[in-house]
Order: sequence, then structure tokens, then C-alpha cells
Amino acid sequence: MKSSSRVSSNTVNSMVLGLAASSSQQVQKSSMALFGGLLGQYQKRRLLFTFEDSNNNNNNHNNNKVASNKVNPWLESMRASSPPRINPNNNNNQDDHNKNNSWIVGHPSALKMFDEIMWKSKAKKVVVFLDYDGTLSPIVADPEKAFMTKKMRATLKEIAKLFPTAIVTGRCIDKVYEFVRLGEVYYAGSHGMDIKGPTTKGRNHHKGNNEAVLFQPASQFLPMINQVYKILVEKMKGIPGAKVENNKFCLSVHFRCVEEKCWPALAEQVNSVLKEYPKLKLTHGRKVIEIRPTIKWDKGKAIEFLLESLGYGNSNSVFPIYIGDDRTDEDAFKVLRSRGQGIGILVSQIQKETNATYTLHDPLEVGQFLRRLADSKKACSRQT
Repeated sequence: MKSSSRVSSNTVNSMVLGLAASSSQQVQKSSMALFGGLLGQYQKRRLLFTFEDSNNNNNNHNNNKVASNKVNPWLESMRASSPPRINPNNNNNQDDHNKNNSWIVGHPSALKMFDEIMWKSKAKKVVVFLDYDGTLSPIVADPEKAFMTKKMRATLKEIAKLFPTAIVTGRCIDKVYEFVRLGEVYYAGSHGMDIKGPTTKGRNHHKGNNEAVLFQPASQFLPMINQVYKILVEKMKGIPGAKVENNKFCLSVHFRCVEEKCWPALAEQVNSVLKEYPKLKLTHGRKVIEIRPTIKWDKGKAIEFLLESLGYGNSNSVFPIYIGDDRTDEDAFKVLRSRGQGIGILVSQIQKETNATYTLHDPLEVGQFLRRLADSKKACSRQT
């Protein structure tokens, strides 16, 4: 009779395993109250210890899950914004080529459709907006060596004489000016958070006042940006190939030279820093993570500001052309679509979801398009 007042070891084993699997501590407490009288002292201790281990494991799992939930979407965005290039000699990519050809039909070449573009812009004032990396210069492993060719610089100089021309980039103005070295163009650096007008006296493109543009909507964030830059530089020292670039009003964490197996570690390090700065946000570009202020300002806002500054804010006779290759350029493409004015041209050899109307393959084709644009303008001027 005495042994029947106690539960067998086998019964305890199955009961412990079943109850410990519960994520509810309330269920575990109720179970102790219900079965406590049936258990021996050793069995009670065993059940309590099992509950404690289970709760600790659940807490660790939940903490890891929270951290993972933050990092995993970043990894997905990193991969989505950095798709692999298509190898045209690989027969396994035939389906990809078919899909790409179908996409091109909806986003035709700006070179092939050049006459149509000129027809749309007829009797309107063309304003040219250009991204830098991947548009005027090729994408390179070292962002410090993203030089444009002499031919592209000569073409850009000619375009700036004929049309109001702005470079809208994630780079800081000082860095992109080192690459471009032209005083005839407008510069909108840090994704449009640092805007300056031409420094060279020449043809006046303004409809309104003649004052040079100077606009910095995120100046109060400079101390914070510099602080985060120093922290990220230290964090990235442990990730081979990672590079942090200070673009004045935003930061760029380049992972083009980072092996993909190290991307989770990089994302985790950036997350660990960014969670301490809620006034900063993260966006993704091609093999780069961008960190910038949470203010409502982007490349789209920048081109609206520039059009307003040029006197075309409410004009129906303006025809903006924006050429860019990056996700961040989509903000500009969206603005042009919403205005129902001008065109967006995406620079890409692969299909992407985009608000652009036309495409160009690479900076080489961008140069060809710009030269045709300049030649067309000069031909029209001679006729008049």
C-alpha cells in the first residue's frame, strides 16, 4: 500500500517531459500543485529542476528568435538588392533569359526608343538628373576608385552646357566632386540631404532667382552620424572585406568584397549599433547598407527641390530625365510618375521591379544616350 502512494519513475519521466514542453509557467505551477502530493521528495526536485531548465531554454530560444527576426529580414534585403549577374554563356539560365526578355518588352531600351523620348520632350525644357555609381561610372570593388572615363566627363560637361544637370548620389558632395570635377552641374549628395548649385559661371538655367542652391535638411544629425561612423569602423574590423564610408549625412557599409557566409555577422553587427540610435534608419542598395536620418527626405524629394529651385516646380513645360541604377533611385522614379512628367531610366542588365519607364544596360550606354541627347539639342538649336 505504501508504494502505491508514490508514482513510478517511468510515469514521472513521461509526465516531466510532457509538462516541461509547455511554454506556460502557469501550467507548470498548476501541475506541481496537482501532482505534488503524489510525488516523492526526489521526484519533486527532479520535476522542478526540469521546469527550470526548460524555462531557461525557452527564454534563450525566444531571445535568439527576436535577434534572428531582426537580422533575417536584413539578410533577405541584402540578397534581394544584390542579385547575381546572369552569365549569357550558361545554358542553364535560358529560363532567366526568357523572363528577362519579357521584362525588357515592358521596359524598352532608351537608346532604341530615343526618337519616342524626343517626341515626348518636344517644346519642353529638359532637366537631367543622374546617379553616379553604376550610372556615370562602373561599379567597382573599391568605392574609392569609382572613376568616370574622360569621355564620360566630356559628355557630362557638354550636357551641363545645354541642360540644367544634377548628380543625385548617396556619396558625400566632396567625394563625388573629386570624381566628377565639373563646376557646371548641381550636386545633391547624401541621397539629396546636401544640395549645392554650380560653382562655375556659365549659362544660366534658372527661370527664377540666380542664387546658388544650398540646402541641408539633416544638418542636426551630423554629430550622431560621425559617432556611429566611428563605432561601425571598429565593428567592421572583424569582418574581412567590409568597408564603412562616411557620406556626411549618411553612412554606407559596403559588403561587395565580403564573402556571403559572413553576411549574417555583418548584419548582426550593424543591427547591434543601429538599435541604439532610433533616429537613424537603414536602407539597402547594391552590395551596400545605407544608414541615414529618419527624416522624410530622399532622392525624390531632392529632385522636387531642385525643380522648384530652377523655377519649374509648377511648370507643365518641363521634362525631367532621371537615370539611375540603384534601389534608392526608385524614389526619384516614383516622383516623376506621380507628377506625370518626364521619364525614369533604370541602368540594369537584369530584371528588377522598378518605376522607371526605360532601361540602359550600363554606363557605356548611358554615355551613348547622353551624347545623342546633346547632339539632338544642338541640331534643334541650329534649325532655329
